Amino acid sequence: MNTLKEILSDHIKYRGQILRLAKSDIIKTYRGAALGWAWAIIKPAVTIFVFWFAFSVGVRKGAPVDGYPFLLWLIAGYIPWFYMRDCLSVGSSSIRKYKYLVKRIKYPVDTIPTFMSLSHLIVNLGLQLIMIIMYIAMGFPPTIYYLQLPILIFAMFLFFTAWNLFASMLSAISNDFLNFVKAMTPALFWLSGIIYNANKIDIVWIRKILLFNPVTLIADGYRNTLVYQQWIWDVPNEMRNFIIVTVIMILLAIWAYHKLKKEIPDVL
Repeated sequence: MNTLKEILSDHIKYRGQILRLAKSDIIKTYRGAALGWAWAIIKPAVTIFVFWFAFSVGVRKGAPVDGYPFLLWLIAGYIPWFYMRDCLSVGSSSIRKYKYLVKRIKYPVDTIPTFMSLSHLIVNLGLQLIMIIMYIAMGFPPTIYYLQLPILIFAMFLFFTAWNLFASMLSAISNDFLNFVKAMTPALFWLSGIIYNANKIDIVWIRKILLFNPVTLIADGYRNTLVYQQWIWDVPNEMRNFIIVTVIMILLAIWAYHKLKKEIPDVL
Protein backbone atom coordinates (compact mmCIF):
# COMPACT_ATOMS: atom_id res chain seq x y z
CA MET A 1 0.00 0.00 0.00
CA ASN A 2 2.88 2.37 0.71
CA THR A 3 4.23 1.83 -2.80
CA LEU A 4 0.79 2.52 -4.30
CA LYS A 5 0.52 5.71 -2.23
CA GLU A 6 3.95 6.78 -3.46
CA ILE A 7 3.00 6.23 -7.09
CA LEU A 8 -0.28 8.13 -6.72
CA SER A 9 1.45 10.95 -4.83
CA ASP A 10 4.10 11.32 -7.55
CA HIS A 11 1.42 11.50 -10.25
CA ILE A 12 -0.51 14.17 -8.36
CA LYS A 13 2.60 16.19 -7.52
CA TYR A 14 4.06 16.02 -11.04
CA ARG A 15 0.81 16.15 -13.02
CA GLY A 16 1.85 19.36 -14.78
CA GLN A 17 5.21 17.92 -15.80
CA ILE A 18 3.52 14.74 -17.01
CA LEU A 19 1.35 16.72 -19.43
CA ARG A 20 4.28 18.84 -20.65
CA LEU A 21 6.51 15.81 -21.15
CA ALA A 22 3.73 13.98 -23.02
CA LYS A 23 3.47 16.95 -25.40
CA SER A 24 7.27 17.06 -25.73
CA ASP A 25 7.39 13.34 -26.53
CA ILE A 26 4.91 13.78 -29.39
CA ILE A 27 6.92 16.68 -30.79
CA LYS A 28 10.17 14.69 -30.59
CA THR A 29 8.57 11.74 -32.37
CA TYR A 30 7.67 13.73 -35.49
CA ARG A 31 10.36 16.42 -35.38
CA GLY A 32 12.60 16.66 -38.44
CA ALA A 33 10.10 15.13 -40.88
CA ALA A 34 8.84 17.41 -43.65
CA LEU A 35 5.26 16.22 -43.14
CA GLY A 36 5.56 16.34 -39.36
CA TRP A 37 2.36 15.31 -37.58
CA ALA A 38 0.89 14.00 -40.82
CA TRP A 39 2.94 10.82 -40.33
CA ALA A 40 0.77 10.02 -37.30
CA ILE A 41 -2.06 9.57 -39.82
CA ILE A 42 -0.16 8.35 -42.89
CA LYS A 43 1.51 5.32 -41.28
CA PRO A 44 -1.71 3.83 -39.80
CA ALA A 45 -3.62 4.68 -42.99
CA VAL A 46 -1.16 2.75 -45.16
CA THR A 47 -1.31 -0.27 -42.85
CA ILE A 48 -5.11 -0.25 -42.77
CA PHE A 49 -5.28 0.08 -46.57
CA VAL A 50 -3.00 -2.93 -47.04
CA PHE A 51 -5.11 -5.13 -44.75
CA TRP A 52 -8.35 -3.85 -46.27
CA PHE A 53 -7.08 -4.63 -49.76
CA ALA A 54 -5.81 -8.09 -48.76
CA PHE A 55 -8.92 -9.20 -46.89
CA SER A 56 -11.68 -7.23 -48.59
CA VAL A 57 -10.62 -7.14 -52.23
CA GLY A 58 -8.44 -10.26 -52.19
CA VAL A 59 -9.21 -13.03 -49.69
CA ARG A 60 -12.72 -12.10 -48.60
CA LYS A 61 -13.97 -10.61 -51.90
CA GLY A 62 -15.42 -7.57 -50.14
CA ALA A 63 -18.00 -9.47 -48.07
CA PRO A 64 -19.48 -7.28 -45.31
CA VAL A 65 -19.31 -8.35 -41.66
CA ASP A 66 -22.62 -8.38 -39.76
CA GLY A 67 -24.07 -5.77 -42.09
CA TYR A 68 -21.08 -3.41 -41.94
CA PRO A 69 -18.49 -2.87 -44.69
CA PHE A 70 -15.39 -4.86 -43.85
CA LEU A 71 -13.28 -1.69 -43.72
CA LEU A 72 -15.42 -0.23 -40.92
CA TRP A 73 -15.44 -3.52 -39.04
CA LEU A 74 -11.66 -3.74 -39.41
CA ILE A 75 -10.78 -0.22 -38.20
CA ALA A 76 -13.01 -0.57 -35.11
CA GLY A 77 -10.46 -3.01 -33.71
CA TYR A 78 -7.40 -1.85 -35.62
CA ILE A 79 -7.33 1.82 -34.55
CA PRO A 80 -7.07 0.99 -30.80
CA TRP A 81 -4.36 -1.56 -31.69
CA PHE A 82 -2.03 1.23 -32.82
CA TYR A 83 -2.05 2.62 -29.28
CA MET A 84 -1.67 -0.82 -27.71
CA ARG A 85 1.17 -1.69 -30.09
CA ASP A 86 3.04 1.51 -29.25
CA CYS A 87 2.70 0.83 -25.53
CA LEU A 88 3.93 -2.73 -25.98
CA SER A 89 6.92 -1.92 -28.17
CA VAL A 90 7.85 1.69 -27.38
CA GLY A 91 6.35 2.16 -23.93
CA SER A 92 8.25 -0.84 -22.64
CA SER A 93 11.52 1.04 -23.22
CA SER A 94 10.30 4.37 -21.83
CA ILE A 95 12.66 4.45 -18.83
CA ARG A 96 15.64 3.59 -21.04
CA LYS A 97 14.60 6.29 -23.50
CA TYR A 98 14.34 8.95 -20.79
CA LYS A 99 17.12 7.74 -18.53
CA TYR A 100 18.53 11.26 -18.29
CA LEU A 101 15.46 12.23 -16.26
CA VAL A 102 16.43 9.61 -13.69
CA LYS A 103 20.20 10.09 -13.71
CA ARG A 104 20.49 13.87 -13.96
CA ILE A 105 17.48 15.50 -12.35
CA LYS A 106 16.11 12.69 -10.19
CA TYR A 107 12.69 12.77 -11.82
CA PRO A 108 10.30 10.15 -10.33
CA VAL A 109 10.69 6.97 -12.35
CA ASP A 110 7.07 5.88 -11.97
CA THR A 111 5.72 8.85 -13.94
CA ILE A 112 7.90 8.32 -17.04
CA PRO A 113 5.81 5.40 -18.40
CA THR A 114 2.68 7.47 -17.75
CA PHE A 115 3.59 10.45 -19.91
CA MET A 116 4.80 8.07 -22.64
CA SER A 117 1.45 6.27 -22.52
CA LEU A 118 -0.37 9.61 -22.56
CA SER A 119 1.55 10.84 -25.61
CA HIS A 120 0.59 7.69 -27.55
CA LEU A 121 -3.03 8.05 -26.42
CA ILE A 122 -3.28 11.66 -27.62
CA VAL A 123 -2.16 10.62 -31.10
CA ASN A 124 -4.56 7.67 -31.07
CA LEU A 125 -7.49 9.90 -30.07
CA GLY A 126 -6.92 11.78 -33.32
CA LEU A 127 -7.11 8.48 -35.20
CA GLN A 128 -10.30 7.55 -33.35
CA LEU A 129 -11.86 10.85 -34.38
CA ILE A 130 -11.01 10.12 -38.01
CA MET A 131 -12.50 6.63 -37.55
CA ILE A 132 -15.81 8.10 -36.35
CA ILE A 133 -15.85 10.53 -39.30
CA MET A 134 -15.38 7.54 -41.64
CA TYR A 135 -18.38 5.79 -40.06
CA ILE A 136 -20.51 8.91 -40.55
CA ALA A 137 -19.30 9.41 -44.13
CA MET A 138 -20.20 5.81 -45.01
CA GLY A 139 -23.75 6.16 -43.65
CA PHE A 140 -23.42 4.95 -40.06
CA PRO A 141 -24.06 7.94 -37.76
CA PRO A 142 -23.17 7.91 -34.03
CA THR A 143 -25.51 6.06 -31.69
CA ILE A 144 -26.15 6.28 -27.97
CA TYR A 145 -23.58 3.51 -27.49
CA TYR A 146 -20.83 6.01 -28.34
CA LEU A 147 -21.31 7.34 -24.80
CA GLN A 148 -19.24 4.42 -23.52
CA LEU A 149 -16.21 5.30 -25.66
CA PRO A 150 -14.66 7.40 -22.83
CA ILE A 151 -14.95 4.34 -20.55
CA LEU A 152 -13.17 2.16 -23.11
CA ILE A 153 -10.47 4.78 -23.64
CA PHE A 154 -9.86 5.09 -19.89
CA ALA A 155 -9.81 1.31 -19.42
CA MET A 156 -7.31 0.92 -22.26
CA PHE A 157 -5.15 3.73 -20.89
CA LEU A 158 -5.22 2.33 -17.35
CA PHE A 159 -4.18 -1.18 -18.35
CA PHE A 160 -1.41 -0.17 -20.72
CA THR A 161 -0.05 2.52 -18.43
CA ALA A 162 0.29 -0.16 -15.75
CA TRP A 163 1.92 -2.38 -18.39
CA ASN A 164 4.33 0.40 -19.33
CA LEU A 165 5.45 0.75 -15.71
CA PHE A 166 5.86 -2.99 -15.23
CA ALA A 167 7.61 -3.64 -18.54
CA SER A 168 9.83 -0.56 -18.52
CA MET A 169 11.11 -1.36 -15.03
CA LEU A 170 12.06 -4.88 -16.13
CA SER A 171 13.44 -3.63 -19.45
CA ALA A 172 15.68 -1.14 -17.68
CA ILE A 173 17.24 -4.04 -15.78
CA SER A 174 17.24 -6.62 -18.57
CA ASN A 175 17.66 -5.88 -22.27
CA ASP A 176 16.61 -9.48 -22.97
CA PHE A 177 13.15 -8.76 -21.58
CA LEU A 178 12.81 -5.75 -23.87
CA ASN A 179 13.86 -7.79 -26.90
CA PHE A 180 11.37 -10.50 -25.93
CA VAL A 181 8.52 -7.98 -25.74
CA LYS A 182 9.40 -6.50 -29.14
CA ALA A 183 9.59 -9.99 -30.66
CA MET A 184 6.20 -10.98 -29.21
CA THR A 185 4.31 -7.81 -30.23
CA PRO A 186 3.73 -8.88 -33.88
CA ALA A 187 2.73 -12.35 -32.67
CA LEU A 188 0.26 -10.81 -30.22
CA PHE A 189 -1.41 -8.98 -33.09
CA TRP A 190 -2.19 -12.25 -34.89
CA LEU A 191 -3.13 -14.04 -31.65
CA SER A 192 -5.67 -11.36 -30.72
CA GLY A 193 -9.06 -10.51 -32.19
CA ILE A 194 -7.94 -7.59 -34.33
CA ILE A 195 -8.73 -8.95 -37.80
CA TYR A 196 -11.13 -11.71 -36.74
CA ASN A 197 -13.93 -12.20 -34.21
CA ALA A 198 -12.54 -14.16 -31.25
CA ASN A 199 -16.06 -14.99 -30.08
CA LYS A 200 -16.64 -17.08 -33.22
CA ILE A 201 -13.67 -19.41 -32.73
CA ASP A 202 -15.01 -22.97 -32.56
CA ILE A 203 -12.36 -24.42 -30.24
CA VAL A 204 -13.70 -23.58 -26.79
CA TRP A 205 -10.45 -23.52 -24.79
CA ILE A 206 -8.75 -21.25 -27.34
CA ARG A 207 -11.73 -18.90 -27.31
CA LYS A 208 -11.66 -18.72 -23.50
CA ILE A 209 -7.94 -17.92 -23.47
CA LEU A 210 -8.36 -15.19 -26.08
CA LEU A 211 -11.15 -13.64 -24.03
CA PHE A 212 -8.64 -13.09 -21.22
CA ASN A 213 -6.34 -11.27 -23.63
CA PRO A 214 -6.68 -7.51 -22.94
CA VAL A 215 -5.96 -6.69 -26.59
CA THR A 216 -8.86 -8.90 -27.67
CA LEU A 217 -11.15 -7.47 -24.99
CA ILE A 218 -10.46 -3.87 -25.97
CA ALA A 219 -10.93 -4.60 -29.68
CA ASP A 220 -14.22 -6.35 -28.84
CA GLY A 221 -15.26 -3.36 -26.72
CA TYR A 222 -14.81 -0.97 -29.62
CA ARG A 223 -16.62 -3.27 -32.04
CA ASN A 224 -19.47 -3.79 -29.59
CA THR A 225 -19.80 0.00 -29.44
CA LEU A 226 -19.40 0.89 -33.11
CA VAL A 227 -20.73 -2.19 -34.90
CA TYR A 228 -22.79 -4.48 -32.68
CA GLN A 229 -24.29 -1.70 -30.52
CA GLN A 230 -23.91 -3.40 -27.17
CA TRP A 231 -23.24 -1.91 -23.76
CA ILE A 232 -20.17 -3.20 -21.96
CA TRP A 233 -22.41 -4.78 -19.32
CA ASP A 234 -24.21 -6.73 -22.05
CA VAL A 235 -21.10 -8.91 -22.21
CA PRO A 236 -20.42 -9.42 -18.47
CA ASN A 237 -17.85 -12.18 -19.01
CA GLU A 238 -15.62 -9.90 -21.05
CA MET A 239 -16.05 -7.06 -18.56
CA ARG A 240 -15.16 -9.40 -15.68
CA ASN A 241 -12.13 -10.75 -17.54
CA PHE A 242 -10.82 -7.26 -18.26
CA ILE A 243 -11.19 -6.20 -14.63
CA ILE A 244 -9.29 -9.31 -13.53
CA VAL A 245 -6.35 -8.84 -15.93
CA THR A 246 -6.20 -5.10 -15.15
CA VAL A 247 -6.02 -5.67 -11.40
CA ILE A 248 -3.30 -8.29 -11.94
CA MET A 249 -1.38 -5.88 -14.19
CA ILE A 250 -1.58 -3.07 -11.64
CA LEU A 251 -0.32 -5.38 -8.89
CA LEU A 252 2.58 -6.52 -11.09
CA ALA A 253 3.45 -2.89 -11.86
CA ILE A 254 3.45 -1.99 -8.16
CA TRP A 255 5.58 -5.04 -7.37
CA ALA A 256 8.12 -4.25 -10.10
CA TYR A 257 8.41 -0.63 -9.00
CA HIS A 258 8.80 -1.59 -5.34
CA LYS A 259 11.51 -4.17 -6.08
CA LEU A 260 13.52 -2.27 -8.68
CA LYS A 261 13.18 1.48 -8.06
CA LYS A 262 16.41 1.70 -6.05
CA GLU A 263 18.40 -0.25 -8.63
CA ILE A 264 17.26 1.66 -11.72
CA PRO A 265 19.52 4.77 -11.35
CA ASP A 266 22.62 2.58 -10.88
CA VAL A 267 21.79 0.27 -13.79
CA LEU A 268 21.06 3.15 -16.17
